[in-house]
Amino acid sequence: MFLAFDKNIWPTVSLTLQLSAMTTLLLLLFGVPLSWWLARSRSRLRLVVQALVALPLVLPPTVLGFYLLIALAPRGFLGSFWGMLGGGRLVFSFAGLVIGSFCYSLPFMVQPVTSAFGALSDRKVEVAASLGAGPWDRFFHLALPVAKRGILTGCVLTFAHTMGEFGVVLMIGGNITHVTDVLSITIYEHVESQDYASAHLLSAGLLLISFSALILIFRLGDRRGDGSP
Repeated sequence: MFLAFDKNIWPTVSLTLQLSAMTTLLLLLFGVPLSWWLARSRSRLRLVVQALVALPLVLPPTVLGFYLLIALAPRGFLGSFWGMLGGGRLVFSFAGLVIGSFCYSLPFMVQPVTSAFGALSDRKVEVAASLGAGPWDRFFHLALPVAKRGILTGCVLTFAHTMGEFGVVLMIGGNITHVTDVLSITIYEHVESQDYASAHLLSAGLLLISFSALILIFRLGDRRGDGSP
C-alpha cells in the first residue's frame, strides 16, 4: 500500500517542486532589483511600494486568491491581455499558479533582501562612485556581495513558503490532476477523504522541509552575527 501511494504521489511532488523553483527564480530576478530600489530610493512612492509588497503578509490568502481569480479570468485584465498575446487560459493552470505564487511570496523574497541592502552604508557607495564605479558596477560588485546572505535567505524562504501555499493555490488553481494538484491541496483532499495515513506522510515531509529551511536561515543569521565569511 505504501509503495502504491509513493508511486502515485511523485507527480504531485514534482509539480510542487517545479512551482517552488519557478516562483523562486522569477522572484529572484524581479525582487533583487526591487529590493535595491527600496533600500536606496528616497521617492515618495517608496512607502506605497513597500506596503504593496508586504500586503500578502496581512491579507487573507483567500482574499488575494479571489482578486487574482478575477484578474486572471478570461475577461479579467490580465487574462484578457494574455489571451490577446496568444496565451492559453491562466485560471486553473500551472501558469496561473506561478503568477499567484509570485504575488503571495513576494514579501518573503523582497523583505530580507531589502534589509541586506540596507546594511550597505552610503559612505561605501559614495566612495565607490568617487573611484569611477558606475551604477551597474556598484550594484554587481559592491551591493550584491554584501547582500548575498540576505538573497540566500530570501530564496530559502520563498521556496519553502511556496511549497506550503494553500489558499491562493486553491482559489486560482483548484485541484486538477497533474496540473494544479500541489502537495498542500493533496493533503487537504486526503483529510477530506479521511486518509490520515497519507496526510500524515505528506504533512511530515512539508514539516521537515520547513524546519530545515528555518535552521538554514538561523544558521545564516548566526554567521552574519559572528562576522564569519
